[in-house]
Amino acid sequence: MTALATPLIASARPSLLFRLVPALDSLRGYGRHDARGDVVAGLTVATVAVPQAMAYALVAGLPVEYGLYTAIVMTAVGAVFDSSRQLINGPTNAISIAVLSAIAIVPAEQRVQAAVLLAFLVGAIQLGITLLRLGDLTRYISHSVIVGFTLGAGTLLVLDQTKNLLGLAAVGDVHDPFLLRFWGSLSAGGGPHPATAAIGLGTIALVLALRWVKARLGWRLLPDLMIVVTLMAALTAWLGLDQAGVQVVGTIPPSLPAFGAPVFDVALMRQLSNGALAIALLGLLEAVSMAKAIAAVTKQKLDMNQQCLSEGLANLVGSFFHCFPGSGSLTRSAINQQAGASTQWSGVVSAAAVAGIMLVFAPYAHFIPRAALAGILMVSAYNMVDWGALAYHVRTTYFDAAIVTATAVSAVAISVEFCVMIGVLMSFMLTVPRVGRMLLTEFVIAPEGYVHERLPSDTPCERILVFGLEGEMFFGSSAALEGFFAQMEERVRPDTAVVILRLKRARSPDAVGITLLEGFLERMRRRGVHVLLCGVREEFATKLERAGLREELGADLFLEQPVRQTSTMLAVRRAYELIPGPCDTCPNRQTLARVPTSVA
Repeated sequence: MTALATPLIASARPSLLFRLVPALDSLRGYGRHDARGDVVAGLTVATVAVPQAMAYALVAGLPVEYGLYTAIVMTAVGAVFDSSRQLINGPTNAISIAVLSAIAIVPAEQRVQAAVLLAFLVGAIQLGITLLRLGDLTRYISHSVIVGFTLGAGTLLVLDQTKNLLGLAAVGDVHDPFLLRFWGSLSAGGGPHPATAAIGLGTIALVLALRWVKARLGWRLLPDLMIVVTLMAALTAWLGLDQAGVQVVGTIPPSLPAFGAPVFDVALMRQLSNGALAIALLGLLEAVSMAKAIAAVTKQKLDMNQQCLSEGLANLVGSFFHCFPGSGSLTRSAINQQAGASTQWSGVVSAAAVAGIMLVFAPYAHFIPRAALAGILMVSAYNMVDWGALAYHVRTTYFDAAIVTATAVSAVAISVEFCVMIGVLMSFMLTVPRVGRMLLTEFVIAPEGYVHERLPSDTPCERILVFGLEGEMFFGSSAALEGFFAQMEERVRPDTAVVILRLKRARSPDAVGITLLEGFLERMRRRGVHVLLCGVREEFATKLERAGLREELGADLFLEQPVRQTSTMLAVRRAYELIPGPCDTCPNRQTLARVPTSVA
């Protein structure tokens, strides 16, 4: 037996390994064409990732090297464990704004420590969601939350970076609301700094011009952001603008992120917990949405729980290498897919390329103007909002419009983490009543024997009443169920002998739903009325059996039939058997022997 068991175990281990590490699974059948696509895509993504990573660190209120650390470690770890073959993890606009809001509660000298600890907490929460297999619950959170959040985050990004773009005096503390700081900077004396404003606005103009050229000539791989940042840094160094008041990023250490555990300060962890939960949920929503968008093009099958695992591991491992929280990047993932990435290894190539660029060019990055990074962020803020999706969600339903509006407004007026929680809470509040909505339909038996929905012109037989319940029969629908059972009881007349209840479209009964059904059966029994249950699916019948009702119903329970003789018609035949004496006024009883066996 041992000899036979050994190869089975040996073959099971690689299978489990490939499932947990999809990047290894992608190496099976990996060819030269795949390698070329991954290398080209990875290098292309790196040219975008370097300026973006520095800019997003600026958004989070951190030194720019921490953005590069995040673009190296999180991108590599996320790629290895990612279910999506083209998703690129790392620092993102939305998460960086949320990080800035979350760490605003700590003193300035502790914010790097807080951001790294925040990455650990975010990763731990996301891993907890994975282990409990709750990743699929993200589908119950409306996409309107992301649409509203990106609108609010884009607005905040513009408000926060205007001072860097124009060289305005920074007014207020990071604890103050964004709107207050924005207004203070605008109203502060001195106005814009001419050279800084020229750099910032020139960056925007140059990025837009290069993108126009790319679109016009079809040069999709042109590294526009890297070109613009390099030009602005060279211009600043050549003209000595850093000596004339233009703020630059300063010295970047030419070294890779070193291993170091976060500082586990319990009091600080408690302070950051709410923000960590909001960022963890937002990160999963952002990554899952982007992965699904890519999969719709590539036709790849995704594992949502694996997706959550990759996000959690990327943040958790990143916290041990001085990274701040990140997620799936909309911009870099789209570039990766369009550049021809075949597998997750394009993300590893991108991370390695960013590391190489950091080592080689860090000494020359001193002259990169903050205004240039702010200009890139302004363009990014506009692009991060899906304007078509925004218009669609606002005009389609009040449900979506309410979530978009509440999420966007609360992001600007209150806080980013609060707006995420508001959007998630509203999703559940507006979804649960929909899930708990049930329908009650009355049917009649036509003279030809067909059973169909009762029309206003139909005169039902008062001896046999036929009803159908449709919907999720659980605690959330208890109020609707109670009302429907009351309606059926009101329809019962003194001469009513049988009530047929079709449960074919009643789903997911729980203890509350079955208790209400049992109460209805008992009340009908006391009134001398037989209740026949038909169309009962096997799952429903199993739960009735566990509750002790299946044996009690006996011949009055009719399972859904996979044949022409439907359970409804079987229940009708049983109902005629239960009616005492002949029924001369009902044409159906005499014609039942030749009744068709389908339900209209």
